[in-house]
Amino acid sequence: MTTLSISAINTFYGTSHILHGISIEVRGGELVSILGRNGAGKTTLLRSITGVNPPRTGSIRFGDTDITRLKSHQRAHLGISYVPQGRQIIPDITVAENIKVALLGINSKADKVPDVVFDYFPALAGLVDRKGGVLSGGQQQQLAIARALVQEPKLLLLDEPTEGLQPSVVEEIQQIISRIHAENGCSILLVEQNLDFVRDVTKRFAVMENGRILTQGAIEEFDENVIHSHLLV
Repeated sequence: MTTLSISAINTFYGTSHILHGISIEVRGGELVSILGRNGAGKTTLLRSITGVNPPRTGSIRFGDTDITRLKSHQRAHLGISYVPQGRQIIPDITVAENIKVALLGINSKADKVPDVVFDYFPALAGLVDRKGGVLSGGQQQQLAIARALVQEPKLLLLDEPTEGLQPSVVEEIQQIISRIHAENGCSILLVEQNLDFVRDVTKRFAVMENGRILTQGAIEEFDENVIHSHLLV
């Protein structure tokens, strides 16, 4: 199992300083949640890890490899997969084609959708020929996670996977994420605002504000004091 180690990274958007000296570790096989108010820098942290917005200073290591300056596709080849906020599936191509595009991201070609997709997401079996843009929000989220799963990740990054979903679908997504974590042994770094969801799936947490980590610890330490001090508006 491969550990992600982030050490004192500073990330910018142009001249705007977004992340300030962030340090956090996700040990191999762990599921860690990042929480924080809107604008705290949570998505920027994930984008720094994927290489979309690499840090200007500091370092990111994945196992024995310094990935700080690697391109996004190089990080994907090492086993880092990303499910972005808002799903970002490709709306004008089919479910099957969305999956095949994800496989191309790791230089893998397939004539058909891998069986693992239907094992985890049986609801997608009857939708393979539908365009992504006509799927419901829950179906799109399943497709977004499926795209990452077929890349056989060692580290799965999930940005707000329950956003905008009704409670029954949130419960289904929770079960899928827990199963992926248990059966695949991959590490998961989860950005989420649903506190109950975080408590149910997470072993460790960190709270961000203004591009800094304010507190982190075991999920047992995620109590009302933390919530009222750092998360409630």
